[in-house]
Amino acid sequence: MTAGAHALGPWNELALPCASSTTRGLPRLRLVFETLTASLAGFHSPVYGTDEGTDEGLQLWARERGGGGVRAWLRALVAHLWLQLSVCLSVCLCLPTLTLSTAEAAALERELLEDYRFGRQQLVEWCGHASAVAVTKVFPLPALPRKQRTALVVCGPEQNGAVGLVCARHLRVFEYEPTIFYPTRSPDPLHRDLTTQCEKMDIPFLSYLPAEVQLINSAYRLVVDAVLGPGVEPAEVGGPCTRALATLKLLSIPLVSLDIPSGWDPETGGDAEDGLRPDVLVSLAAPKRCAGRFSGRHHFVAGRFVPDDVRRKFALRLPGYTGTDCIAAL
Repeated sequence: MTAGAHALGPWNELALPCASSTTRGLPRLRLVFETLTASLAGFHSPVYGTDEGTDEGLQLWARERGGGGVRAWLRALVAHLWLQLSVCLSVCLCLPTLTLSTAEAAALERELLEDYRFGRQQLVEWCGHASAVAVTKVFPLPALPRKQRTALVVCGPEQNGAVGLVCARHLRVFEYEPTIFYPTRSPDPLHRDLTTQCEKMDIPFLSYLPAEVQLINSAYRLVVDAVLGPGVEPAEVGGPCTRALATLKLLSIPLVSLDIPSGWDPETGGDAEDGLRPDVLVSLAAPKRCAGRFSGRHHFVAGRFVPDDVRRKFALRLPGYTGTDCIAAL
């Protein structure tokens, strides 16, 4: 749920039919290409999405990465050629897309908002409801003692925070006992409406997050991380959210992250080692590239609302949804 230009240039505009006979035996080949490309280029090459020539773009990329001379230029050239190779093979073989870049996720969201005329509140509602359902799958209410039905939902001021507010409301409907920590409140009307709904449903809001981690471990069965989404840096949301993330890193109770673990680079999974280590990841619409570094116990995708032709356009080949389920396990 971010904005940006396509990282892979005009190839992403192609809506080619994928032959299942070709892709059935190679379900992870494109992911391998994407991962290796991320290692080489960091997905920040200015060659794509600019009017500069390849040579000028490579030199600019090398300078931005802090390098210079022949070695930096050659490394940029290798990254450029590998990216071209991975895209060409993916298109020619019609390989499935297992993950989306930030730019591709933004393009998919624009398609839903502009072409299908879905409203932003609709998308947030679908994602928040599905996130709450994912919590019920991993922590089913009948299996929890009465005192362990508590959940702390930590929300940021951007769109992921709005999804967290909806998730908290649905957890209350499902008879859990959510509490919300929302330190930096957004003036956006959607956020205000969702906050009012939670308040009217008597969901408590914390005025501060205890500095003593053991207090949180003792008071809650799980924590939902809805602080940052793809493309949102910790510095953009202010000190309270940054301090909250530092506290979440120290918790011993299960952590459920929505879309991406807050603070991770959405492309490469940077900070995955020193950042949040969620037990559960709920990918919204489709997994983002950093999901390849997720090592928790449960990974769900909440994207049943994505129309079939949009899935085909972005070559999304994800597990099917069972019955009326709004999430699928990966």
